Amino acid sequence: MKIHKRLHEEGTKAIFVTLAVVATTVILVNWLWPSQTLWHYLLYAFELVVLILTIRFFRVPIWRKTTIMKDAVLAPADGVIAANEEVMEDEYFHDKRRQISIFMSIYDVHINFFPFDGEVTYYKYHPGKFLLAFLPKSSTDNEHNTIVLKDKKGREVLVRQIAGFVARRIVCDLQAGDEAVAGEELGMIRFGSRVDVFLPLDAEVNVKINHRTVGKETVLARLK
Repeated sequence: MKIHKRLHEEGTKAIFVTLAVVATTVILVNWLWPSQTLWHYLLYAFELVVLILTIRFFRVPIWRKTTIMKDAVLAPADGVIAANEEVMEDEYFHDKRRQISIFMSIYDVHINFFPFDGEVTYYKYHPGKFLLAFLPKSSTDNEHNTIVLKDKKGREVLVRQIAGFVARRIVCDLQAGDEAVAGEELGMIRFGSRVDVFLPLDAEVNVKINHRTVGKETVLARLK
């Protein structure tokens, strides 16, 4: 699905509810305590910040351009590299892979992007816990989606969307057979989360721990 809007459609309800709560609170406080005090102004400032952060969370980076590079695997999310290690991937590959984890704070763009061109060959939703997203066990114990993409050369990359302690909704409307186009929307995770990417061991990794990524712009690795 191509992105054209400045705000993601998933934010419509959240923004409306936040606006309604803010308006109701302001009206109620002024009805109970009509004389304006410092506490009134502090409340207004706090509620304005909450509303702005909610709107900002659902922003769509329409100004970005997808990095075009042969054999590149692009960052599927904005955030910070929290893990870069060799692990055993037991759900799909059942062998060792290079895992790169991107931790997304509530301040990051939370839309996820396809990291390269290909086809969705595997998709599965897993209910689970809501542990802190930066914990290693969150990759398998938390609620998550597993998506496998295969390019024309037969090379496969696994992307895992993981809900965190605050994030309680993973948005993804994919199924096996769907086309994957680098830089287009894969889905999103609401309010802080993590995305894991599992690469072949011979992939040339371009990022390190604490490296900040920009979705669909940062090159995570190049495939052999």
